[in-house]
Formats: sequence, C-alpha cells, structure tokens
Amino acid sequence: MKKYLYKIFESANKRLPYISEIVLVFDTPKIETHGDLSSNAAMILSKKLKRNPKEIAAEIISNLELDNAVISKTEIAGPGFINFYFTPEFVAEIVKEINKAGDDFGKSKKYFGKKANVEFVSANPTGPLTVGHGRGAVTGDTISNLLEWVGYKVDREYYFNNAGRQMRVLGDSVRIRYLNLLGNQVVFPEDYYQGEYINDIAKKIKDEFSDKLVNESAEGKFKEIAEAEIFSDIKNCLSRINIHHKIFFNEKSLYDGGKIDGLLKRFRDSGLSYEKDGAVWLKLSQMGLDTDKVIVKNTGEPTYRLPDIAYHETKFGRGYDLMVDLFGSDHTATYPDVIAGLKTLGYDDKKIKVLINQFVTIVKDGEAVKMSTRKANYITLDELIDEVGSDVVRYFINMRAISSHMNFDIDLAKKQSDENPVFYLQYAHARICSIIRTVKEEKLEPAESNLHLLTAEEEQSLLKKLCGFEEEVLYSAENYEPQKICTYLEDLASAFHKFYTFRRILGSEKNIAEARLALAVATKIIIKNGLSILGVSAPEKM
Repeated sequence: MKKYLYKIFESANKRLPYISEIVLVFDTPKIETHGDLSSNAAMILSKKLKRNPKEIAAEIISNLELDNAVISKTEIAGPGFINFYFTPEFVAEIVKEINKAGDDFGKSKKYFGKKANVEFVSANPTGPLTVGHGRGAVTGDTISNLLEWVGYKVDREYYFNNAGRQMRVLGDSVRIRYLNLLGNQVVFPEDYYQGEYINDIAKKIKDEFSDKLVNESAEGKFKEIAEAEIFSDIKNCLSRINIHHKIFFNEKSLYDGGKIDGLLKRFRDSGLSYEKDGAVWLKLSQMGLDTDKVIVKNTGEPTYRLPDIAYHETKFGRGYDLMVDLFGSDHTATYPDVIAGLKTLGYDDKKIKVLINQFVTIVKDGEAVKMSTRKANYITLDELIDEVGSDVVRYFINMRAISSHMNFDIDLAKKQSDENPVFYLQYAHARICSIIRTVKEEKLEPAESNLHLLTAEEEQSLLKKLCGFEEEVLYSAENYEPQKICTYLEDLASAFHKFYTFRRILGSEKNIAEARLALAVATKIIIKNGLSILGVSAPEKM
C-alpha cells in the first residue's frame, strides 16, 4: 500500500514541486475508521509554504492520480491529515505477490552492491561465552541477516586478543591446576580464573603430557592449549545457535604488521599526540571531545584506543560501505575516542555504526541469578541453550531492544503455551501447515482467482498486516532493530488466529475456501521468512 502512495506522490511532484522538499511518511492510524494510511505532509508543508494545512491537503489530493480500483476514499482529517482508504480488492492482491516470491518475499535490492562488516562477540579466549556474550552474538547475527535481506553483502567478523595480562593469567591458572593435579600444593590466587573449565583443560594436559610440563612456563604450552580449547568451545557454542563468522581478526596482527607503530608515527608527525608523564596522549580535545586521553601508558603498553583505531583502519582499507560494531555497555564512554581519532585521520565516520549491548539478567524461579566471569558462578551460553533450546535463546534475545536491560525469564522460556512468544509463533506456522495438509485431503487447493471475495473484517485485517512485512524488514535493517520483526510477527500471528477462528476454510463455499487457503499460505510464508531473519526455525508439526 505504501509503495502505491509513494508512486502517486512522486508523479504529483511534476505539478506540485514542493512535495519533493519534504520526506514523505505514511503511518497507520491508531483508529481503524481513520483510514488505512495517513500522511501529515500538508502540516509539514504549511510551515514552509505559510499556508493553511487543510488548503494544502486539498490541493495535494486534487493533484494525485488516484485509481478508484485502488483507493476507495480520501479525506482530510483534524488539522490537515490526509487519510487514504484502500479497496479490499487491492489489499487482497498482496497474496499473489507473497505466494509468487515465496522465501524471497520481503527482500529488497536497495543496498545491492554495498559491502557491510558486522563485528560481534569479539570475546577474548579466556573462558566460555556468557549469556551477555550471547546477547551480542544473537543481535549481531540477526542484524547481519537483516542487512543481507536489504541487499548488503555482509562479512561477519570476530575480533580478539590472545596476548596481554588476561591471557597470561589464563595460562598460569591452567598451569597451577595442572600442578595441583600432580599433587603439588601450589596456592591458587583468588583473582585467577576459577571455573571448572580450567580444571578440565588442566586434566587434558595431564592426561597427554603426564608430568613432563612441570617446569613449563605459563605462557608456553599452558596458554597455547588453553586458548585452542576455549576457542574451539566458543566456535562450537556459536554454531549451536547457527552463528558462523567469516573472519577472525587477531589484534596481535596489528603489532606484527607494524600498523600500531605506523599509526603512532602519523599521530606524532601530524601533531595529534604528545608525551606527558612518560605516556603518549591523543589530542582528543582538539577533535571535539572534552579531554585528551592516553594511547600509550608510561609502561609502554598501548591502551585499547590505539589498536582499535588501527583495527578500524583495516576495515576502511577492505572497502566496506558500512561497519557495524556491537559493544558491551562498558564501551559506552570509550568508543567515541576511537571514532574521533578515525575522523581526524580523514575517514568517513558516518560509515561506522556502534551499537551498545546492555546487560542480561537471568531470572529463574523469580530470582536473579548472580554472575561473575572470574568466579565462574554464572550461566554460560551453552548452559542456557541446553536449558531452553537455540530457538528460544535467539528469539528471547531478539525481542528486546539491545539498548534496554534484559531479564531472561527461564520459566517463561520453557513454557509450551501461548504465553511463550516462540511457541505462539511456531504453533501458528505449524497450524497453517496442518490446515494445508488437511484441506488437501478434501481436494481443496489455494486459488488466487477469487481473492476479491476476501472482504470480511478479519480477512482484511490479516491482509493489511501482510502488506507491512517488506517495510518492517527495511525499517528494522536501517535502524538496527531486530525486535521490530518480533513485534510484527506476534501481531501477524494474532491476526491469523482471529481470522481462522471466525473465517473457517473447511465447510465454506469452494471459491471462498480456496481464496482463504491462499491467504493462509501467504501468512505461512511471512511467518517463516520473519523467523528466518531472526534465526529461528519454523516447524511444520508440533
């Protein structure tokens, strides 16, 4: 429906050039009697043209080439809204489009030829993925899916660091546990990694090497084996929720390749850095930020800002049109420093989109589960998948905006009822599949020749909801909001259940039954496509 309005407004530009001066928006009125779509164009233009908005609205309507077979009525409402009423016959035509396109319905080529990089998870290999990592993982993968649906060629990327103090502590944690297993009473520091996975790795090392590594340094075999084991577990865990990165980028390569030293030299040569108190400072105060920040400590160790700027330079060098970064909430105050540094070096910061992932609280039996990575009294992503399944994990994470704190209710997630939105949607899809199987036995086939018969309130409500899918996908992709797809699908499933309750297929006259069956098939396609974007399965039986 919106595509039709955009088309006729574009045609009216030739007669009313002022229309091209504003961004056209068509909204669905909250009250059904106010039409199917509404525009506030006249009110926006009123300020520009200094004319009465109702007068402008009347002028716009008189210059639109309206087809009576498409638009049944237009009206000017309130201070100057233009309300459009579509004919039931036109609305029903969406069924043909959906059933013809099938799995591709909702996809667009708006960004065809563009390359996007989505960096997410990026956890250093020091332990299992937590539920917090899982939120970033699912969101990053779903946003990647959305970008692909609107035409981008997407590279999913994982950035990690296997050097530094954290990794040294990891190696030493495993070394001490290994020595303990051999009977050596070595004190295990409280700030070391305490999880059971450390014992598991130490046991594997003992089983393979016996006591041959008693004098091995923490940064030798212990760190090497621990990193390999943990990274293997991380990849396996992600694969369980169907997440597969194309690129694994090691921060260490920035040092080995000379990019860090080269970046430092450029900052120094261009007068963008200076030395003070034995440290190197970046002149962020000259880049629009409040204060300068240290990029190399007085110990000679760079802060995160330097490698992050160098890392993003490699992304620009790889020719991406869009770079999406998913960070934890601990990056809220720090990523602007990286953006400012890149902008000062001449890079287009508009190509970078940073998304901040808020905390996840696991709620079980009405109580929040406390989590601490070091102490390992947390629920891992693997454990959560074991508890509720990959579909539920992905859907529950997707249905909340990442900018808000999330309570993951284990009890709700395990319910096999309409209270659980995953069950509700999958049941709707399975129910339609069952209907299709049943009516086939009665020799009924979906037919599009009688779609004009779909004029009942429940039929039209479902049809209009189907009409909105393409726009929902585009909006969700451009605004990085997967939760919009969840909301849309739940509304669609609700509209379908209402339709099927009041407008049965079996028992109806053949022409209307086959038209309703075509509508059910179209609904099934949209539910499946929406769940596919979210990375959730659409079972045919439940």
